[in-house]
Amino acid sequence: MKIGFIGDIVGKPGRLMLKQYLKRLQQEHAIDFTIANYENASHGYGLTETNCKELFSYGVDMMTGGNHSFDKKEILELFDSYPLIRPLNYPKETAGEGVYKTTLLGHEVAIINLMGYYTMPMVDNPFTMIVEEIKKLKNQNIQHIIIDIHAEASSEKNALYAMLKEDVSAILGTHTHVGTDDLQVIDGCCYVTDVGLTGCRDGVIGMDATIPLKRFLTALGGHHDVPEKCKVILQMVVFELDDDGRCIGAEKIKIYDDKPKIVTQAWRD
Repeated sequence: MKIGFIGDIVGKPGRLMLKQYLKRLQQEHAIDFTIANYENASHGYGLTETNCKELFSYGVDMMTGGNHSFDKKEILELFDSYPLIRPLNYPKETAGEGVYKTTLLGHEVAIINLMGYYTMPMVDNPFTMIVEEIKKLKNQNIQHIIIDIHAEASSEKNALYAMLKEDVSAILGTHTHVGTDDLQVIDGCCYVTDVGLTGCRDGVIGMDATIPLKRFLTALGGHHDVPEKCKVILQMVVFELDDDGRCIGAEKIKIYDDKPKIVTQAWRD
């Protein structure tokens, strides 16, 4: 089976890139199931129901979140109606679930959303929680396990990979919006530190550069805005899993608004 994973979708520019390209990419790369991260999809902060419906209509099959999952309070009701999850290590009293299960090509597949510690909201220990969750899934004979690790620190993502690469199918980093050049397949596990944003590429992490620059120059912040007009990019990882849930190949796809598509094969050991 082939899975497509899209990192942080940032505002309307990101959503429109999916509208224009996603279904074509699904056909060209024979993608069976598409996962996307929604936490910045509505003007950079959270997800509205309107934008939720919009993204599913473009071909997304399910969505993961992160530290901005709850910025739009209407998401509290969306969890019951749409295939959306939030980080597993939020407190157990928090609305929503951290694991999504589905059947794909005759195999049970589990998708987990996990959030790191550094600079993030108050959450439980992601490393101890994920070990217990993987045990539960393995006891249910689920071998196809995909993790979206939403974290600021690359070390947290890399450590998770070192800890779980023999037990899960893929570990895909989100949150920094800056795509990394370390897509790899080792011991049957697909890994990339950060997939990178889908949205504006000529500001600062998908936002207008004015406020970030003001903060860096003066230490005074403000509200970040997604530009109305910008140069855009779609970044996506496509990986293939065998019947045992092991990754047998992966590629990084970049679509620019003004350049040809770039496809980079994963490094393999």
